[in-house]
Amino acid sequence: MGTHWGVNRSVAQIHALLYLSDAPLPAEDIAEALGLARSNISTALKELMAYAIVRRVHIGGDRRDHFVAETDLWELLLRISAERKRREIDPTLALLAELSERLATDKDAPEQLRERITRMHQFITTLGDWYDQMRQLPRPTLVTLMKLGRKIATFLPGKRDG
Repeated sequence: MGTHWGVNRSVAQIHALLYLSDAPLPAEDIAEALGLARSNISTALKELMAYAIVRRVHIGGDRRDHFVAETDLWELLLRISAERKRREIDPTLALLAELSERLATDKDAPEQLRERITRMHQFITTLGDWYDQMRQLPRPTLVTLMKLGRKIATFLPGKRDG
């Protein structure tokens, strides 16, 4: 699945192995199970820990680092979405803001360019604001909203489901 979502194949394989494992695994066992180079394992584990979906744990009597994946699917969703927003949406938003400002004062820029960049900036800002608001909701409320789906429109004035 991970490769279809733009995740490096070995990162996705390691995450899957740790997610499905019933015990923390050391890097050597991960490398052996997946047939990957130790250096590849190390790089992938750093990536997974940066997303906060894998963490390092210590096992008494064993000097090696062991790794365990977050298994709460809602927590996985929230952590991955937060990191992707930080890495992808936030820099795009900053660039669009800068570009919008420059274009606003550039009278030589074509009008459709100014208008489209401004609309894109407003659109991405709206998405970011919506995301930030959803992240602040208690998990049960977020789950309920997601389960409601399009039925939520029935609660809006003048709107109908369908």
